[in-house]
Amino acid sequence: MVAIDTNVIVRFLTRDDENQYLKAFAVFQKKDVFIPETVILETEWVLRYAYQFDPEEICDAFTKLFGLRNVYLSNPHANLLAIEWHRKGLDFSDALHLALSRQHAKFYSFDARFVKKAKGLCGCLVVKP
Repeated sequence: MVAIDTNVIVRFLTRDDENQYLKAFAVFQKKDVFIPETVILETEWVLRYAYQFDPEEICDAFTKLFGLRNVYLSNPHANLLAIEWHRKGLDFSDALHLALSRQHAKFYSFDARFVKKAKGLCGCLVVKP
């Protein structure tokens, strides 16, 4: 198994550099691939800011990527929850933070929008400290 960086995923998803896309494609075609959560967060940011992907496009891209038979994540359930919650309007990074923290009673944040949008998503209450 190999681990990959954000730029490999971005080349694979955007095909903006044909040579690098072909190399990224070969990795996904021939290897078992591990994607760390930190790379997932960075990839979402790059797709949103540099490539102007909207939330639905990001969710669709991640759903397809994470669904590949040879792609492995540390916590696939948390990543799928983050995608689901992002589709419902939660910022992706907030959604992933909450999904990875859902076993705790509370998640403290000063972000009023996050507190409001996270109501009822899971047993972990998002509240201001």
